[in-house]
Amino acid sequence: MEEAAFLQGYDPTGYDRPSVAVDCVAFGLHEGRLAVLLARRDQPPFAGDWSLPGGFVAIDEALEAAAERVLRDKAGLAGVAPEQVHCFGAVDRDPRMRIIAIAYRVLLDPARMAALTLRAGQCLATIAPAGIVSQDGQKLRLAFDHDHIVRLTLERLRAAIDDAAFALLPDRFTLRELQAVHEAVLGRSLNKPAFRRRMLERGGLRATGDYEAGRAFRPAELYVQRPKG
Repeated sequence: MEEAAFLQGYDPTGYDRPSVAVDCVAFGLHEGRLAVLLARRDQPPFAGDWSLPGGFVAIDEALEAAAERVLRDKAGLAGVAPEQVHCFGAVDRDPRMRIIAIAYRVLLDPARMAALTLRAGQCLATIAPAGIVSQDGQKLRLAFDHDHIVRLTLERLRAAIDDAAFALLPDRFTLRELQAVHEAVLGRSLNKPAFRRRMLERGGLRATGDYEAGRAFRPAELYVQRPKG
């Protein structure tokens, strides 16, 4: 049978078609701690619980385009490059119907964090080393499987922190700032001399010859990420 004839006679209702959604994990450093952007749900299911910015994927929309739309419309984050993390497809993850969620991660540098305007019902929740999300010391209850999404995204970030850390920093940074990002993401303190030696030996940094300003003590040298290749 010719392909055109086959497609013309094909019945797409012969199979169940689950809905597809994107959920976006926006990480950044807030007051020295790793934080994630959340919004409180104002309608069922899980009304009153907190959730990641998310939404359904349109039938004619690419997954990444859907993630960009959600980040722009629901988080005010335009011009970011979301990175796909994982697919979450537990049958009972949503009580309404079968919904498969594709998680996307975006890392916000200090300028993005400073420009971020929280809307009504939104918050920057801090993430404990064990992946517990809280606000003002109170653990937050997350809707659906969003606690699982946050934890897995954090695990993936930790596994790639030596490269991913630069996305959480300004273009020019000190070794002290670089270590602070690593510690915030990993959830533990690092030995200062060993950390600096390892970072410099990796070859991913280039000293600028410039120094930070506005310090009462000896200013630290500024570095930039060395381009790969």
